[in-house]
Amino acid sequence: MANKTNKKKKSSRKTKKQKQQQERIVYFFIGLSFVLLGLFGMLHVGFLGNLIANVFRLLVGNTYQLFGLLFMIFGFLVMISGNPLKVKEPKKLVGLSLVYMAVCLLLHLLLFRKGINADTNIIHVTWSKLLHDIQNSTVKLSVGGGMLGALIYSVTYFLLDQLGSYLLMFFMGIAGVILFFNIQLDVMLDVLANAKDKIMSYIEVDDQTLAAKQAKRLEKKQQKVLEKQQRQKEKLEERETANQPEEPQVTSLFEIDNYQASNEPVETEIIIEEMQVEPPQPVSENQDEEEHLEFDIPQEIENRDYQLPPTTLLAEIPKINQSGENEKVKENLQILERTFESFGVDAKVVRASIGPSVTKYEIQPAVGVKVSKIVSLTDDLALALAAKDIRMEAPIPGKSLIGIEVPNTKISMVSFRDVIESQPNHDGRLLEVPLGRDISGQVISADLSKMPHLLIAGSTGSGKSVCINGIITSILMNAKPHEVKMMMIDPKMVELNVYNGVPHLLTPVVTNPRKAAQALQKVVQEMEKRYELFAGYGVRNMTGYNDLIMKHNLDDGENRPTLPYIVVIVDELADLMMVASNEVEDAIIRLAQMARAAGIHMILATQRPSVDVITGIIKANVPSRIAFAVSSGTDSRTIIDSNGAEKLLGRGDMLFLPMGENKPIRVQGAFISDGEVEDIVSFVTTQQKAEYREDMMPSDEPTSSNGSGESQDELYDDAVTMVAEMEAASISMLQRRFRIGYNRAARLIDEMEANGVVGPSEGSKPRKVLISSLESVEESVTSDEDLPF
Repeated sequence: MANKTNKKKKSSRKTKKQKQQQERIVYFFIGLSFVLLGLFGMLHVGFLGNLIANVFRLLVGNTYQLFGLLFMIFGFLVMISGNPLKVKEPKKLVGLSLVYMAVCLLLHLLLFRKGINADTNIIHVTWSKLLHDIQNSTVKLSVGGGMLGALIYSVTYFLLDQLGSYLLMFFMGIAGVILFFNIQLDVMLDVLANAKDKIMSYIEVDDQTLAAKQAKRLEKKQQKVLEKQQRQKEKLEERETANQPEEPQVTSLFEIDNYQASNEPVETEIIIEEMQVEPPQPVSENQDEEEHLEFDIPQEIENRDYQLPPTTLLAEIPKINQSGENEKVKENLQILERTFESFGVDAKVVRASIGPSVTKYEIQPAVGVKVSKIVSLTDDLALALAAKDIRMEAPIPGKSLIGIEVPNTKISMVSFRDVIESQPNHDGRLLEVPLGRDISGQVISADLSKMPHLLIAGSTGSGKSVCINGIITSILMNAKPHEVKMMMIDPKMVELNVYNGVPHLLTPVVTNPRKAAQALQKVVQEMEKRYELFAGYGVRNMTGYNDLIMKHNLDDGENRPTLPYIVVIVDELADLMMVASNEVEDAIIRLAQMARAAGIHMILATQRPSVDVITGIIKANVPSRIAFAVSSGTDSRTIIDSNGAEKLLGRGDMLFLPMGENKPIRVQGAFISDGEVEDIVSFVTTQQKAEYREDMMPSDEPTSSNGSGESQDELYDDAVTMVAEMEAASISMLQRRFRIGYNRAARLIDEMEANGVVGPSEGSKPRKVLISSLESVEESVTSDEDLPF
């Protein structure tokens, strides 16, 4: 069987190659025919040559030989490529066409240079000459620019007379040359300015005036060069600052590090470095094309009176006194070393770091001691320490040590105001949000623009919603409405409704799960529009486009709006996957794969971290994840691909796995209350009201329909017929009859319910069938009669 399968694959591969060879042969003969037609038309030998030459003359007149040469070049290129030629630079083709039209118009102007009467029909005269040569199979009479020249000349002579036709011909030729050679507008202006200076040098007697003008022009050029160099220098310095290495820590024999003991704790951030692609510098030669491009993407102009919310709106939470933890650490130190000794493990504790919720003991095993031997003692160490649960980090990244994380007797709450004020100030990083503090007390931040998407999962009450509120509030405090826009999807209807009316929202908070898929599709359409915009302006991402816009604003003083970031927040992914899993997953995957360069970023949250919600494709495209407390190691592995989240304490205790890191970082999340969120929202909405975008609003149509009321599933009609004939409907019956999976069968039943075929579910009772077999047949006949054939 395997050999037969391999033979079939080989035969199919040969068939594809044969098809490609056949296509190349076809295009070879097509190109050859063009070459022969052009050659015969240029030489106009014999009856066939004269006929082809006259056909060319009918089109372009006396330039038929040049036209034949172009025919030959085109055919030769088709023969070589073996494929249909694609126009890579349409602007050059337009320029060449304008030059050719100007030549044809010139030939016709010369043909009628002696003048014409008011009754002269230019097109009729030209056609008479062409018809004479065609009937006599000769190429003798001068026909000017052919029918193309006659048509253009008849219009220009009627509108502009003879002199105007000459002027129009001249400008057409100049415009064609500019487009074909892609001559820059500013270069032309400089050439004209220099020519004017040379002329004025012969006319003007005052040399001082001329020298002053030249010095002023030179000063402007130098100023532009200096501004460009300064912008490049600032970008380079910012990049070097972000890439500075952290100072190595020197570990003593044993020390206790309490993050509250330091008056000035060191704040660091987790910055996920991406492959920095230098945005292409605006090319001035495409300036003419750029100014004429228009795309229908609504953009918001900056409200200069808008003020960012101050940190004084946030509440201060006093830190809990954890001085008693120092004595507890010394006691645990002795317990750990005794436990290691009792199990015959040669290891010692070299450092202890007291964090907000856990204390991390760093263990140094002796040479020859396996890491797995210490990890296998997890339950025994928890028993000896009388701890709720402990988490092993073996080894600690960047150190030859093993970390043991033990819960504190008193948990110190981390306030959102504390981390927002301690966060390093980085201008321009609008999507940099603080998550909380790690065990050493350092502020852990995440830049959403570099992640580029984030998955948050955890059980109910673990702190997931507080984390999302912290991220949204941080964005509101860092970015103005024209800089960041948000799309919020909240099937639970209670978590994100507080943000309705915020000017940063594209639409009101979407609470209907069936509309959520449409909302995500709207974001996909916005992404595609942005990519069309980038392609039109010759840039690769949103940063390059915004830099280009700001450069033009500096040059001409206008206030063109820039594109904002878009952050899509889904608070409960599981509810959406139950209602429309295919549509939601397709939209999420498409955004995750492509939306990064378009400035669109997603935050997906769920309290049911199972494989049918967090699918493998979603995980592959959302590399940055946060895991809160879960019930099992399976759920932990589903979120962060490793155990550990099942040992978290809840109430904001999280494992943060940023893109590019091998192991997660334990962070105590910052707490923000509902009152603080309401104060921030109130401060924002009083300054500016929300202006929702109509093109981003989801419609009332169900996401399962394709816009025409018909099902997207090819089995739908057969399923309706079967249900009508059997007068019964169930998911299991569809599975058995059509041999399909549960999800597809469930979607078919849901579509039947939406279309009034079956009734709603009544628990253990079977669904009611609302149509008969006769009605289903009549509907099919009616639908056939509506066809246009």
